[in-house]
Parts: sequence; C-alpha cells; structure tokens
Amino acid sequence: MTSEALQKARDFEAHYGPHIPDSERPAFHATPAIGWMNDPNGFSFYRGECHLFYQYHPYSNEWGPMHWGHLKTKDFVRWERLPCALAPDQPYDISGCFSGGAVELPDGRQLLMYTGVRRVHSEEGFVREIQTQCVALGDGVDYEKHDGNPVLDGEDLPAGGSVVDFRDPKVWREGDAFYAAIANRTGDGSGAVLLYRSRDCLHWELVRTLDRCHNQYGRMWECPDFFPLDGKQLIITSPQDMTPIGLEFHAGNGTLCLMGRYDPESGFTRERAQAIDYGLDFYAPQTLEAPDGRRIMVAWMQNWDTVGGRPSYCRWFGQMTLPRELSVENGRLYQRPVRELEAYRRDPVVHHHILVSGETNLPGVQGRTLDMTVIVSPMGEGSYRWFRLHLAKDGQHDTIIRYKPGESTLKLDRTRSGLPRDIVHTRSFLVRPQGGKLKLRVILDRFSVEVFVNDGEQAASAVIYTRQEADAITFEADGQVLVDVEKYGLFFDGGRED
Repeated sequence: MTSEALQKARDFEAHYGPHIPDSERPAFHATPAIGWMNDPNGFSFYRGECHLFYQYHPYSNEWGPMHWGHLKTKDFVRWERLPCALAPDQPYDISGCFSGGAVELPDGRQLLMYTGVRRVHSEEGFVREIQTQCVALGDGVDYEKHDGNPVLDGEDLPAGGSVVDFRDPKVWREGDAFYAAIANRTGDGSGAVLLYRSRDCLHWELVRTLDRCHNQYGRMWECPDFFPLDGKQLIITSPQDMTPIGLEFHAGNGTLCLMGRYDPESGFTRERAQAIDYGLDFYAPQTLEAPDGRRIMVAWMQNWDTVGGRPSYCRWFGQMTLPRELSVENGRLYQRPVRELEAYRRDPVVHHHILVSGETNLPGVQGRTLDMTVIVSPMGEGSYRWFRLHLAKDGQHDTIIRYKPGESTLKLDRTRSGLPRDIVHTRSFLVRPQGGKLKLRVILDRFSVEVFVNDGEQAASAVIYTRQEADAITFEADGQVLVDVEKYGLFFDGGRED
C-alpha cells in the first residue's frame, strides 16, 4: 500500500521532472528526476536488470528529509527513471530513509535494507538522531515496509556502539545466508564496520567488527562495502573528518579502500590502505557483482564540502559517476570505465606522435561529451617542466589537467569551470609514469570530467558547470613532449551529443 508521503513524492516527480529538458542534464551520468541526489543505494541486480536507488529529496535542490529515488539500466550507461521507492512515513524513519543496500530473495522479491532515522531531544535539550536498520520488500517498483521494523537497533550493537551513528547497511547473499556490512561509531569516537548475518534478512546476528579506524583515517566511516576481488578482500568506506596524509588523503570527507585478507574464524587482516578517487567530487561508493562476474562500482560525484558551489538555477542537483569496473593489480585498486560505454563511441579522431611545445589544438579534437585517451611521452630526460591538457575551454572557461614529471604529480584544476563559489577547486596527487610516459583516459560529459590514469591505476572526478558552448580542447607544454591522442564522440539515441 502506497503511503500518502510516498504518493506525494511520486506525483511531484512525475509532474515536474519531465519539464527539465535533456539538454540541461548530463548525457549519460545518472541524475534525479528533479531535486536533490546523494549516496547511491541498493546498487544490485534484480530479475536480470541493474537497479540503482539513491538518497533523494524531490522537493528541493538541497538536502532534506531523505527518500529513495530509483533508476534501472541494462548497460550501466543509459538510465530509466522509476517512481520514488521509499518515503519517510513511519515512526522509525520519519526523519529520513537513509542509505542502504538491496538483494534479491529466493522467493523472487527484492529486499531493500536501509537506515531509518528519528530525532529525539536529549535531557540537555539537544536534538539527537536514533538510527536503526529497516527493510522493505517489493517487486522492483513498489515496496512494502516490514511490519517488524526496525530489524536492527541499539540492542544489536557491540558494547560502546553508538545508536546515533549506526547506518548504511550494504546487504548481499552468500550461499543460503545473507550478510550486511554496517557503519558504526565506537566508544572512542572513531568509525568501525560491523558484519551481521541472517537467514531471512529479518532476524540478524552480529558476527564481528570487521575493522575500525581508531581515529586514524577520519572519524565516522560511512557507507561501507565488503567484497572479495582478485584474491584479496576489500573494505571500502567514506570517512568523515579526514586529516591530510601526504597527497594520498585530503582533509574533510574522503574515501578509503582497505585491502587485505579475510578468514571466517579470525576476521579481516588489513594489508594496505589507499584512496579510491583522487579528484574533487567522489563519495559513498557502492559495488555490485554483475552476472558476468565483474565487480562494478558507482559513487556520488559530489562532495559534502563543495555542495554549496552549485548554480542557483539548477532544478536537479547531484549526479553519479560513470560505473567503473574494479580489479586488483600490482597491489592496488584499479578502476576503468564500464566497457559498455564503448558501444556509444563514434567518429574516431587519431593523432600520433604530435610534438607539443607551447599551446596547440588538434584537428577534430573538441567536444563536451567524449571519450579520449592521451599519452604524453618525453623527448628525453628533462625535455619539459610540465604538460597541460585544457578541457571545456573558451575565452572565459577552462578546466585543466596538469602533469609535472619532476614531481610525479597530476593536478586537476576546475577554478575556471563555471562554479560560482570560492570552494576547493584543485586537487593534486602522485602518479607513477610508465617508462616515462603518462597515459590519461578522459571521460567528459556536459557537467563533469573523470580522469583515469595509466589504465585505471588511479581515477579523479570533478563536477563542472561550464557553459556548453565552451568545447575547445588544447594541449600545452613548457618544453617539448610527444602526444598521442585517440578521441571518440559519444552518441545517444541516434543524436549527436558533442
């Protein structure tokens, strides 16, 4: 039965969403029908199709009482909007249906597991949130909340666990059991990832604490995921209140990949920690295992510290990254754009061994929705001090990717990309050139740029709001470099998008 709050949200998005023309949206990145989008939720396969839910406030382009928006796709590139799936309409979730996961049940239903939030006043008069885990069951469009909600509450936490920070269940099935990784804050104020197990997704038991940060990598660890990949076990999470660690981790809200081993008896053993994305806009990633065995990740292409930088005229706000295929190579997490994107490539433009000294453009290399690979090769040791790739450029706007070989640093700079606020616009990180060469794959959409370094060894994402007429691309070097370029336009529904 659809509640009044849910029907109101569905009616609102159905009425106002179609008034936003496609030209005001990204061409192939997921966006809400209207209003606000943040964390991806319930990224999973159900009845052979990929479903993606998301944190959603349809009535404003600002964060508000959280609903679950709903999309699905057949190829990770083109998204179909479905009606709003959840609204805050019960006493246990009246202040918001926060992030969570989804799984297909043996009886054919889809289960959504989410954090229900209610607010209470403490004895001191402060408002505090009580967070519990809840479920809803449905058919891929309509969902009924379980009468026994919440299915996990404060009584199910380990000693010292916080009911204020107990959220973001990621649920999956292994054999005849279900598991959920859930974020929690521990007695020392730092984040942890808890592992629960269930036979029916309604009755859960705590298995163990998988890992905790001891206030080393941020404090609260949000939106955890836990999965095997290429012989390793990974925990990915999004820490709040990070402090900088070299050029690997930046201050504020970040992302963290913990790589190690897992034994059902002894637990998780951490071997390595690294950032997931090195750009400006990336948070709350979530993964799924595709039917063909690929591990695919999507994230909110935004950052809590930069959300105030949007133009005031936006009728939607928030978009997802292009889904990425994950692998473990050379002891690191690698990310590559989903291969399905290649089906939309058209009109290749190829330039080999172009000498760049100063700034130049190349015939046929321009556009705002494209897939381009650039290989930068030195003419010899010390042949150049820096190389710059200029994107979405005109006389006023410019987004720059700059490489300094002497420092082995790559810098993403969107200072002149159209954002109207003095927020963080640059991010630098260390890269590892291969034989002196640097390989960059750039995915450019109308309102974003995603950069993949050296075949996915690192990735960096950023939102831009440059006017669409700014479509020039130039190459610049202080010194001399050789550049190889392979550029494709991206086409959708038979129309030219670049």
